[in-house]
Amino acid sequence: MNDIIVFDIETKNFFTDEGVGWDNFDALQISVVSFYSYNLNQYFCFEENELKDMVDFFRSGKSLVGFSINRYDIPVLNIYFQKMNLKPRMNLWQKERIDLLEEVEKIAGQRISLSKLSEVNLGEKKEHSGKEAPLLYASGQIDELKKYCLKDVELTKKLFDLYLNQKQLILPDKKTGQRII
Repeated sequence: MNDIIVFDIETKNFFTDEGVGWDNFDALQISVVSFYSYNLNQYFCFEENELKDMVDFFRSGKSLVGFSINRYDIPVLNIYFQKMNLKPRMNLWQKERIDLLEEVEKIAGQRISLSKLSEVNLGEKKEHSGKEAPLLYASGQIDELKKYCLKDVELTKKLFDLYLNQKQLILPDKKTGQRII
């Protein structure tokens, strides 16, 4: 029950898709969930039809870490867990959550993408954007989608580790890329 889980989800669709609408989390369909378990020192990736196999990992997590998890990942995944009718029930909102985007916003006063944060702090950029995830799914590029999702988890974990070790991150301006903190 003391694990820290760093995670990311990708969906088959998005709020801007026809028939979905903003904040309609019930209409979003998960394609893959990737995560890292500190206790096991291992990365995992599950497709939608395998989500029941990952429930115990999230159940054992004391803390959930991610990038924009409070706005996207947790609402979507929590709905899936509620629909699974788990015994005992699991509510991800009751877990300790560290949302790196929210922490960055508090300090910088602006949203800064995972790609920009990673580039400035780790020297690595993302290869795809979140908008591409539904397209990768629709075109059947599941292995590429999993690779993309796992990379987001890896970058988030590295940023989290860096923050834990140095107690700070370099924060670039989202438009200019110039260091603001």
